[in-house]
Amino acid sequence: MCGRYARSKDKAQLVEEFDVRQAPAEELSADYNVAPTKQVYVVADRSGEAQGEAVRTLAIARWGLVPSWAKDRSIGSRLINARVESASSKPAFRSAWRRRRCLVPADGFYEWYEPTGADAVRGKSGKPLKQPFYIHPADGHSLAMAGLYEFWRDPEGEPADPWLMSVTILTTTATDSLGRIHDRMPLPLPPEAWAQWLDPELSGDDAAGALREHRAASLAAYPVARDVNSVRNNGPHLSEPLPAEAP
Repeated sequence: MCGRYARSKDKAQLVEEFDVRQAPAEELSADYNVAPTKQVYVVADRSGEAQGEAVRTLAIARWGLVPSWAKDRSIGSRLINARVESASSKPAFRSAWRRRRCLVPADGFYEWYEPTGADAVRGKSGKPLKQPFYIHPADGHSLAMAGLYEFWRDPEGEPADPWLMSVTILTTTATDSLGRIHDRMPLPLPPEAWAQWLDPELSGDDAAGALREHRAASLAAYPVARDVNSVRNNGPHLSEPLPAEAP
C-alpha cells in the first residue's frame, strides 16, 4: 500500500516537468510527510473551453477518494489506495477508472518493514519495531504515481464552490527487491506512458493495457529515522538515510 510519501517540488517545477497548461492559483508548501486527508497535487487531462479539447492540468485534491454517491467525506480516509487488479470493477472506483485518471507527483514514498529474529529492535511491549524505508526513483527523477480522482458535492461546502476533488493512489504487487519490505507499492508510470494513461477518451480496457505495457524505472530504498512515524513531524530530514552504523 502507500500511506505516506514525500513531495518537495513547487508548482512551477511540476508545471514544467509534466507539461502542464493550466495550474491553480494556490501553492502547496513542500511536504515530506504527506498523509491521508491532506491536500496534494494531481496531474490530469481535463476538458478545456474548446469542445473535445483535453488540457493538461495541475490541480489540488484531498488524498482519500470520496465517491460521488457518498453520504459524507469520511469514507475517503478508507479509500487512499485502490488495487490496480480490481479498481475497474469496484463501485467506489469504477467510474473514475473510466474517465478520471491522474498522476500523483512525489519524490518518493515510505513503507514499513517488520523485522524478525534476535537482532530486531524491540519496543517497550517486547514486539519488534517496524523500520521505515524511503523508496524513490533510482535516477533521481520524480515519481509519477498512477491515481484516480473524483468529485463529490459537499452539502456543507461553500455555495460558490461546493465540490470536493479527491484522489486515490493505485497500488500493485511490489517488485522482487521491494517486496521484502512490503508486498504492495504505488504503481509508478514513466513519462512515455503519461499521455495514454491520462487520456479521458481512452477506454477502461485500454487504460489497463497501458499500465501493463509501461512500468517506470527501477526504484531504490534505504532505511530512515522513525521520526516519520508521526504525522506531526515534517522536513527534509525525514527522507534522509540513516547513518551506516545505525541499526
